[in-house]
Amino acid sequence: MFDDLKGKVVVVTGGVTGIGGAASLAFAAAGASVFAQYHGGGPELAAIEKAGIATMQLDLTEKGAPERMMAAAVARFGRIDIMVNNAGSLVGRVPVVDLEDDFIDRVFDLNCRQLIHCCRLAARLMKAQGAGNIINVTSIAARTGSSPGGAVYGGAKAFVSAFSKTLAKELVGNGVRVNCVSPGTIHTAFHDRFSDEAKREATRKTIPMQRLGLAEDCAGTFLYLASDVASGYVTGQVIEVNGGQLMA
Repeated sequence: MFDDLKGKVVVVTGGVTGIGGAASLAFAAAGASVFAQYHGGGPELAAIEKAGIATMQLDLTEKGAPERMMAAAVARFGRIDIMVNNAGSLVGRVPVVDLEDDFIDRVFDLNCRQLIHCCRLAARLMKAQGAGNIINVTSIAARTGSSPGGAVYGGAKAFVSAFSKTLAKELVGNGVRVNCVSPGTIHTAFHDRFSDEAKREATRKTIPMQRLGLAEDCAGTFLYLASDVASGYVTGQVIEVNGGQLMA
């Protein structure tokens, strides 16, 4: 279905677990060469490596880490055709009245600053290549606001959406498309960590499809946006994947 992805080189940040892991596996199954960055790893790492996906462990918030990752990917595969910026986290639930600078910095460094650097580096490479595709992961929280304690995260994801639209305008003349995938409530380790069972069940009841999403539910959207055949006239868009949780 996505035959034009065969032989493409894809870099996925946060590409071992959860949504990023599902995306990495889907790209590999489509015949792409995949380079997956991860921070903490987990039991999913074995399946990722078994699929022939190259991996690199590093903290993207460390100074120079995005540059090291991109250099390693280019050294391995010679180019980068598709950049998926998936790495991010709520970090923790802290009410606005209790926010401190260190926590704010951690949320923005992980969800915004490293993404900016990865986009900048990918854009330079893709402009030189005359083609490319950047897909950034935002969140339903960018439009609805996060649940209590997640104000900084929701604001950071709103930044990702707006930043991506501007980047799309800047790169459209260079043959580079930029879009976003916006997951709703996807049952991954993210929500196991930051939402208890009662909260997840309450959220499930608000979703028209009456279930939480799975990481695999997002995978096809990444393939669609990465495929020039399927979405060659699509740029600057945010694609919602949420089971009807948000309709607009």
